[in-house]
Amino acid sequence: MILLRSLLPLALLASMSLLSESLIYPTTPQSTVVDNYHGTQVPDPYRWLEDDTSEATKAWVVAQNAVTSGYLSQLPQRLPIRDRMTKLFNFERFGTPFRAGGRYFFSRNNGLQNQSVWYWAASLEAQPVLLIDPNTFSADGTVSMSVPVPSEDGRTVAYQVSKSGSDWQEIRVHDVGTGKQLSDRIQWVKFSGIAWAKDGSGFYYSRFDAPKSGAALTQVNEFQKVYFHRLGSEQSDDSLVYERRDQPKWGMGATLSDDGAYLILTLSQGTDTRNRVFYRDLTTPQSSVVELLNDFDASYNWVGNEGPVFLFHTDLKAPRGRIIAIDSRKPQRADWKERVPQNEATLTSANLVGDRLVCDYLKDARSLIRLHRLDGTFEKEVSLPGIGSVAGFGGKRAETETFYSFTSFTVPGRIYRYDFRSGLSTLWRQPKVAFDPDAFETRQVWVTSKDGTKLPLFLTHKKGLKPDGKTPVLLYAYGGFNISLTPAFSVGNLVWLELGGIYAVPNLRGGGEYGEEWHQAGTKLRKQNVFDDFIASAEWLITNGYTQPSKIAIQGGSNGGLLVGACMTQRPDLYGACLPAVGVMDMLRFHRFTIGWAWTSDYGSSENPEEFKALFAYSPLHALKQGVQYPPTLITTADHDDRVVPAHSFKFAARLQAVHAGPHPVLIRIESKAGHGAGKPISKQIEERSDQIAFVASQFGISTEVLR
Repeated sequence: MILLRSLLPLALLASMSLLSESLIYPTTPQSTVVDNYHGTQVPDPYRWLEDDTSEATKAWVVAQNAVTSGYLSQLPQRLPIRDRMTKLFNFERFGTPFRAGGRYFFSRNNGLQNQSVWYWAASLEAQPVLLIDPNTFSADGTVSMSVPVPSEDGRTVAYQVSKSGSDWQEIRVHDVGTGKQLSDRIQWVKFSGIAWAKDGSGFYYSRFDAPKSGAALTQVNEFQKVYFHRLGSEQSDDSLVYERRDQPKWGMGATLSDDGAYLILTLSQGTDTRNRVFYRDLTTPQSSVVELLNDFDASYNWVGNEGPVFLFHTDLKAPRGRIIAIDSRKPQRADWKERVPQNEATLTSANLVGDRLVCDYLKDARSLIRLHRLDGTFEKEVSLPGIGSVAGFGGKRAETETFYSFTSFTVPGRIYRYDFRSGLSTLWRQPKVAFDPDAFETRQVWVTSKDGTKLPLFLTHKKGLKPDGKTPVLLYAYGGFNISLTPAFSVGNLVWLELGGIYAVPNLRGGGEYGEEWHQAGTKLRKQNVFDDFIASAEWLITNGYTQPSKIAIQGGSNGGLLVGACMTQRPDLYGACLPAVGVMDMLRFHRFTIGWAWTSDYGSSENPEEFKALFAYSPLHALKQGVQYPPTLITTADHDDRVVPAHSFKFAARLQAVHAGPHPVLIRIESKAGHGAGKPISKQIEERSDQIAFVASQFGISTEVLR
């Protein structure tokens, strides 16, 4: 048996070599399209793949999936990994409860339900009552719903429904008491909240005009507007609350103050963290919109109000965040007051709950919760269950309780109730997953990037692991749009850990872990810093004796897919496998589709000469070189992704297959009836994640015997 196990990895590697040598990729025709960017001629031979509705593109997708499916189906690791992942996914889990009108609302999944089911209960001890089961929306689980938003009396909820993972949403309404769906339906909603009127007569929401026929998944989204929908009426009768015909790229969101006196309009411009805030006094009939914050000089996030005094979480003169008070009767800057000053940690969000300012901080990518009185006086730090990530602490000012979830790389989301009167947290629900969390450990180390910048790196692995230079590593990161990567539980990562791998997560520049300066250090002309940070993280793992290049797999999705694409083209020698998912791969044309124009705040635009040079230098599609041996690569995307349209991955895969030298497989897996990731049914999550891990395990010669 010992001899057999020692020979097994070699046997697996030999079988993978034979599989790779037998691969025949579909023929992808090339056109003669050439674009002129500020005097630079750039060929785009796969432009035709941008038309996702053409018969030629559909045939190409079928052919690519056939090759990929044929390859993956022969991997001996695939079924054991899928079986183990299915078993691990099969655990009861709950969403964080919230309260309205004396009712508690929360989600529950019994384990393998494609979509979590929503319930309400009269108390935390009462028998839950079924509210909405989105699994009844479709036979295959590809229709999902957002978190339902209850009216203040808790009698009615509004929620958004998405089909096949599209960003397009339809708002529907349910009567809580009867459990029946009402006649109200609002279409062409995207990137919108729902804000109920104080009396429950209707709600505010944001939407775009209907797209042209056949162009819903690719047409540029502009001129978002805010409407009010009165319950029981037709969408065509909705009242237009606010629009700006002179500002096609302004995004608009509506929030209502807890007292119902003010409608807060948050106006964004793409993904720029800076924004504008206007408001309307609802106590005065036919009042006009007041342009309170219109300088577009910082981020201003609504926290709450004390009558006419508005509280905002802002990074104005405080890149790590602070809380200020603005009296709407005296809005001049000289009259602004600071309530909670900036400190050593990064303030990521703040809520006004339990007559306190609940401040959610990150310190080296770990959660801290601090409570302040309304005048800003520090009260206490909430004792958390450990080092990890916290989400929740929502509610209204008058409430005396709130709920939050706590998770880490090896702890699935535990739900706690926090009592503001006693200052104590009590466990409400604790998932039970079929694994031993004590068998693993997480620690944080520090990496020095190319320019001397230090960044944190989380390492999770089996307890007692000793570096031997041969341990497989899954290196995952994001690095953009002010988004922070904090400890999070993942069944897929757990399978990887059980296989003996290290799961490594560096906090790259471009994210929000250390405030706005950290974010800006990874944007536009400084985007290369993000790639340098990621490359330095891989090199640290090698230098410190954990692994070797042939045992490092890199993974990321969306902007993280761009990260993987850029790093595998810049340093193909540094990785043993690459898993770019729904990535932004064509940095010269991303702004021409759906909401892509919004990303220019982070990326810049090819229409700007200087920014074009930077984009062209790292654009994954354009950085691929003829005759280079690239690492084994499994690209993943989906046919209904209208966030990062699949053409990015299509063109990258076609180019990679055309120029790649050597025996390594370079494949693309295109999911049907799925989108950018949100709302993806559990069954599809298991299949995709199993394929990714099996692909890497096969390239590294990893046996799945330990999973049996």
